[in-house]
Amino acid sequence: MAISQAMCTSFKVELMKGTHNFTASGGNSFKLALYTSSASLGATTTAYTSSNEASGTNYTATGAALTNVTPVSSGTTALADFADLTFSNVTITARGCLIYNDTNSDKSVAVLDFGGDKTSTAGDFTIQFPAADASNAIIRIA
Repeated sequence: MAISQAMCTSFKVELMKGTHNFTASGGNSFKLALYTSSASLGATTTAYTSSNEASGTNYTATGAALTNVTPVSSGTTALADFADLTFSNVTITARGCLIYNDTNSDKSVAVLDFGGDKTSTAGDFTIQFPAADASNAIIRIA
C-alpha cells in the first residue's frame, strides 16, 4: 500500500465535462481528508474513501472543508488554490491526504503525499498550501 502524489486522472476528465467549479463564491465545496501510511491513494483514486483514513482525537471522518480561492491565470497557466487548513487540537498521525469535491459525489481531485508520517499530539495539524502562482499552485493547468 502506498500514497502516491498525483492529480487524479478522473479529475482531469471531469474538468473537461465541467464537473468541478472552483469559484469561491457559489462554486463547489471541497474537503481534505487525512490518511495513514496504509492507504492506497494515487492517480487512479476516483472518490473519497474511508479506507485507512486517519483517526484520532478531534479529527472527524471525511476531513474538513477547504476554503476555495477563485481560479486565476498567471501568464499562460490557469490555477486554483485553497486557504491553508488547520485541524485544531488534534492527536493524529497522517502520511497524506485527499482533496475531493464534497458537492459532486465526493469525486477526487488530488492526492498529496507528506513524504513520511506527520504527527500532532493535542496540537494543531496544518496543511499549508504552496504559493498560488504558475509554478507552485496546488492545482494548475499550463
